[in-house]
Formats: sequence, C-alpha cells, structure tokens
Amino acid sequence: MKKEISILGIESTCDETSAALLKGGRELVSNVIYSQIEEHKKYHGVVPELASRAHAAKIATVIAEALGDRPLDYVAFASGPGLPGGLMVGRVAAQTLAEFKQVPLIGVNHLEGHLFACNFEETQAQERLQFPLVALIVSGGHTELWYVKGYGDYKVLGRTRDDAAGEAFDKVAKLLGLPYPGGPQVSKQALNGRRDAIAFPRPLLPGTWEFSFSGIKTAVSYYLRDHQHINIADVCASFEMAMVDTLVTKTLLAAKKYKVKHIAVGGGVAANTLLRQLMNERGASQGVEVHFVERKLSSDNAAMIALVAYKKLQYAEQTGKPLKANINIDPNMKVRRWG
Repeated sequence: MKKEISILGIESTCDETSAALLKGGRELVSNVIYSQIEEHKKYHGVVPELASRAHAAKIATVIAEALGDRPLDYVAFASGPGLPGGLMVGRVAAQTLAEFKQVPLIGVNHLEGHLFACNFEETQAQERLQFPLVALIVSGGHTELWYVKGYGDYKVLGRTRDDAAGEAFDKVAKLLGLPYPGGPQVSKQALNGRRDAIAFPRPLLPGTWEFSFSGIKTAVSYYLRDHQHINIADVCASFEMAMVDTLVTKTLLAAKKYKVKHIAVGGGVAANTLLRQLMNERGASQGVEVHFVERKLSSDNAAMIALVAYKKLQYAEQTGKPLKANINIDPNMKVRRWG
C-alpha cells in the first residue's frame, strides 16, 4: 500500500454532515463538519426526516470543501449504525464520488470511528492507542463497553439496555427547560451546584457489563414532581455525578477484570469535563492510563471514518486477506471483528 494514499471520509449517521481528507494515515488535510443543531433545537432532539433533508442539502458542498482539487485514492463512508435516511444520503454521495473519481469505496462502522478517533492528536494521527485496552464508546445514541485486543479485534462486553448516556443528558435537560443540546447545558449549570445534593441512583447492574440510564432520568423526573422549590444547579450537578460515576466505575471494573492498563474513551460524551477528570483520577489510582478523544473530534466527524478505512487497508495488506468493502448500509450495525 502506498504510504501517502489519500482517503476521503464521509459521515452522515445522525445530525452532522462531515467530510474529511486523510493523507498517509496521519495527516488530516481537512475535516469539514456541518452541524444541524439549529434545525433540531426547537424539537429538543434529532428529527430523522429533518436530518435526512439537511444531509441531502449540505453533503455536496461539504465534500467539495474537504476535497477541493486534491488527488484521491479511496472514498470511505459510515455505513452504520445510524438513521436510515442519513446513511442512505452518505452512501449515495460516496458511491457517486467513487465512481466519478474511479477509486474504490469502503464502508466503515461508525462506532469503530469513535474508538479510532482517540488516535488523533492535534492535526496528526498518532499511534496513541496501546493494546489490549478497554474502550468506552459513549455518545448521544450509543453507550458500549469493549475489550479490544487490537485494530479490528473486539469483544463487546455490554451495551445500554435503554437510553444512551448522551440521550439521558438531553432528556434531563428538557425536563429542566434547558436548551438543546442538553449535555453541555447540564454541565454548565452543574458548575454552580453540589454533586452530593441529591442521591440519584447509580445503576451498576452487578454481574453484567451493561448500562441502563432510564432509571436515573426517571429519578430526576420524580424529584422535580415532588419538590416545589428546585435548585437547578444542584439537580444538574447531582445528576451529572450519578451518570459519570456509573460510567467510570463500570469501565474501571472492566479494566481490572481483563487486566489491562489502558482505557480509551470516545464519542460525544467523552467531551464531558467531569468524566475526563474522574476517569483520569481513578484510572491513575488503579495504574491505568486513559486516552480520551480530543474534544473537537468527540462528536461525529469524517476524520475518524477515514482513519478506520486506512487501518482496514493496512490490515488487509498485512494479513493478505481481501478487504471487505461492506458498502451495504445497516442502521443497527454491530461492531464485528475483522477477518
């Protein structure tokens, strides 16, 4: 494989339309992201039909800005999991571009992207991840815990049974009358509150690596119903602490169980300051090094899609196994081992 191959990644799984050009597996030439927050703000959540229309309206412009007149060797796109309409827009755009440029097309699992994004540092992709590790993928749509032996070698330990962590933040923000997206708003309010003001539950689900956050959300709802005078800052601080405490505790328990010394945390919720603080502090006390994705690459982006494609090409070359293009979209796609 040529060392300086250029891959254009395309991401359209939810409410960000993104295209990025990655050169040589390390140089991030461009990473253009169009956010749909304004389209969805008044609904306090993502409306699939509006998301699909916005992707269709913006994707050509985003790709043109990311690629320019630069040479191209591969096109990669997120083929799942995600909203069906958004996935279809991404595939059609990627397939059209690949045929026009006469280059191969590669489908990529969006969730792998969130893990691989932990390899980016500043403007270059470095080999920051050290295997084996435990990965926490935590976003608005997904909360999963993996044991990772290497690139393309995963074991999913557990997933959320109901709400994803980011989804729970958004729903609690809506209960409190805070603007969308809710996660940053809850964290902002929490800065002026007490984390121990309200004893919200920690759903650790002993005996399983799965998560469940609907109970914390319901506890907040009941608290608001039963109390006439509410200190929003205390509610936010206590809720955030319950969420983060659950995520950190389960992740470190998994690291201890699987005897790993490295943890990777990716996805939109990885930008949360309290999560970063507690995971780093408790990880250090356990002798575990934690690798967080950069905040600017924690939300959905195409840079991570291009990097997964590059690693898949490397894997095919090193193992001699044919690359599986996987260009069929799957809204419920699960992460699978390569090969």
